Amino acid sequence: MSVSERVAPHLPYLRRFARAVTGSQSSGDAYVVSTLEALLADPSCYAEHLPPRVSLYRAFLKILNSVELNNHTIDQGHPGIDAVKRNLETLKPRARQAFLLVAVEEFTPQQAAQVLDVSEPEVQQFIDEAGREIAKQMATDVVIIEDEPLIALDLERLVTDLGHRVVKIARTERQAVDAILQARPGLVLADIHLADGSSGLDAVNEILRSFSVPVIFVTAYPQRLLTGTRPEPTFLITKPFHHDNVRAVISQALFFDIRGRPATPRMASPTNA
Repeated sequence: MSVSERVAPHLPYLRRFARAVTGSQSSGDAYVVSTLEALLADPSCYAEHLPPRVSLYRAFLKILNSVELNNHTIDQGHPGIDAVKRNLETLKPRARQAFLLVAVEEFTPQQAAQVLDVSEPEVQQFIDEAGREIAKQMATDVVIIEDEPLIALDLERLVTDLGHRVVKIARTERQAVDAILQARPGLVLADIHLADGSSGLDAVNEILRSFSVPVIFVTAYPQRLLTGTRPEPTFLITKPFHHDNVRAVISQALFFDIRGRPATPRMASPTNA
């Protein structure tokens, strides 16, 4: 099997990781393209002794870290550009990378150490550092769009434990639109399939036409979002979810303050690991 065949299944996940690390979709994709070009030009960049996904991420970070993490690669005019620049300065690149690898990409600490080419104790130090810095971020109001009561209560508890305030739990598309436009929260957690057969995706797209807010999709149907067409949701959690993963993604959404945009013409994205 060729290197391209081995890494192809993992590219959607790498694109998600690249966006979170760099702070923008275009910058992340540029680094992913550079990684693929390097692997095709010199297959020795691919570590055959490691699992394919570990080796791909390792090659990506070697390229990313070969230059200073540069704000000039972040899209000018990106809705969250000022917040991204400010927040990137508060978290060292290696700490951010370790945090994302373990908490969001769901690598084990051992795998994260292989990706970063460091020891496991060093990975834990990076993660602890990231956690301390992210915990300093401002708390915010949150709207949850979820029609299953037990899941909604679980998400509410997680959000509250992080120091945020849930101002509304919406079960239908209409409730979601009304709640968000009225409360104007700092974060939205949204399922896709809602109680009356309406769509959380449609609700989010309607909201984003008049109000910019970070959105995390929490869904059992990630394929509805993962078409490879832009714009893509940066934050996506697949049900059933792990509590640590939800906490991590909430922190990342607020840390980068990446704002959603109206679907043009449809929503798309990478998947969960």
